[in-house]
Amino acid sequence: MKIAPHKIRTCFLALVMMTTLGLAQQESLAGERTVFFKYQDAAIVEQGKEVYKQNCASCHGTDLEGDPQWQVRRENGKLRAPPHDVSGHTWHHPEQTLFFLVKHGIVKLLNNKPYPNDMPIFGEKISDDEILAVLSYIKSTWPEHLQKTHDQLSAHTH
Repeated sequence: MKIAPHKIRTCFLALVMMTTLGLAQQESLAGERTVFFKYQDAAIVEQGKEVYKQNCASCHGTDLEGDPQWQVRRENGKLRAPPHDVSGHTWHHPEQTLFFLVKHGIVKLLNNKPYPNDMPIFGEKISDDEILAVLSYIKSTWPEHLQKTHDQLSAHTH
């Protein structure tokens, strides 16, 4: 099976970013409350779906599909909004990291290292509970095997 060069490049960039996030997140996440996504709670998932529609869908798509060219940087060097469905990499990151990223932004997650991005800092716009509801909604859409994989990944960071 032949893999397209842009997919290899994207996987490499994702690996580099995950490694960088892993090294930086320990210091960044210190002091943040421990979070657990409640993706099996129908009321929280429904709340998250509504908050997602109002705050996230314009960039990440109404069906979590992201920008069709999410793996290609814009002319200004910024990445486009990735999908949050199974085709993206959201499920590769522990719950604590995702919460911190949405609440404080990627620059703070990387210990204030510059990183070109358009992701708003949602801790200034919506509550912690709303952030958790959105992330719970996103996780609720993944197949059960990915939810379990994500649970195991997240358990190692709590």
